[in-house]
Amino acid sequence: MIDKVSLLYTDKYQTYNFGAQHPLRPLRLKLTYSLMEKLNLFKNERLTIKEPIMATQEQIERVHSSDYVSVVKRLSINPEDRIVKPYVYGLGPGDNPIFPGMYEASALVCGASILAADLVWNDDEMMVAFNPAGGLHHAQKNKASGFCIFNDIAVAIHHLKHIKKDIRIAYLDIDCHHGDGVQWLFYDDPNVLKVSFHESGKFLFPGSGNTNEIGEGRGKGFSINFPLLPGTSNRMFVKLFRYCVPRILEAYSPDLLFTQLGVDMHFNDPLTQMGLSIAAYKDIAQTLYTCNHDYCNNKWVAVGGGGYLMTVVPRAWSIFLARMLDINLPNELPEEWIQEVKKEVPYEETPYQLWDRDDRSEVQLLSHPEIAKKMIDYNNDLKKLCDEKYVPNILNGFKLTS
Repeated sequence: MIDKVSLLYTDKYQTYNFGAQHPLRPLRLKLTYSLMEKLNLFKNERLTIKEPIMATQEQIERVHSSDYVSVVKRLSINPEDRIVKPYVYGLGPGDNPIFPGMYEASALVCGASILAADLVWNDDEMMVAFNPAGGLHHAQKNKASGFCIFNDIAVAIHHLKHIKKDIRIAYLDIDCHHGDGVQWLFYDDPNVLKVSFHESGKFLFPGSGNTNEIGEGRGKGFSINFPLLPGTSNRMFVKLFRYCVPRILEAYSPDLLFTQLGVDMHFNDPLTQMGLSIAAYKDIAQTLYTCNHDYCNNKWVAVGGGGYLMTVVPRAWSIFLARMLDINLPNELPEEWIQEVKKEVPYEETPYQLWDRDDRSEVQLLSHPEIAKKMIDYNNDLKKLCDEKYVPNILNGFKLTS
């Protein structure tokens, strides 16, 4: 049997656009598609590229209130409409500016994540489907939040639950910002395991994702958080990830793996304070690929997420797609793409390698051994928490819900 991979893409992704000064620029997706193409990933016989369509209002309203969806629709037609109060719904100046056509743009992202889920669940040969425009994990039932109008992840998960009521999904989020929207929307649901690696909410939006947020009711024990200290390096993160993720997924043994692949833990990301380089995402991709085969029924739905450097996001997501296809890429960028980047983002440092090995955070930690020890001890405590609390919580939670 051939393990097929699908990439969900359309030029219409460019319509999810908060404006030229906003951090979440659709250019990220255009440059990602361009790099994947120039790396010859699209020539791989296992890959198919699918064009998504908009989610229906019914599908969106499985997650969001009809009142909120109506407001988004109304403002989408007329951003100047003053009959509604947009700030009540998290819309307006700031993180989530109103723009014409925002309903259709948001529904398209949801539709792409639904299609990714459909492909993986219904096609026995489809191992992975990747929607890089998705990953809008902050949106709540009644409001927009953190650049996210609709929560495409929750919409896709509800779609799967609509197909198979008792499906068990492991949701794993590596965005630097805590996946709060997904956590709260399924906080009492034992059939959706929520796992988030993120910069601690003590230092970063949205301020949630503490280790004591473990779920409630039947979902108690099925929310797992790894709040990380600012400056966490490649080595520290990868050791923690490799140690904990296989143990958690083996204990849960889901029908399907759903990952949010935000790449804003990069050391140069303008919105965060972490210390990862793109080399770390190579390791993360390998761990996810292996865990999907070993513990997750060989069914993996992947969506994008954060990442606010136009030169970082395409490289990291190309590495994820290459690993999904089981391809080893050389560490060099196509000259044509380098020239494209110079033209499109002259204000960013031009990269010449696919993955950077910047050891800035490692060097800083070597020069401050007391901080390094504190961070190592902190991560060791998270490993201990995984062994003594998180994994037992899953196993005990099964006993309580069965």
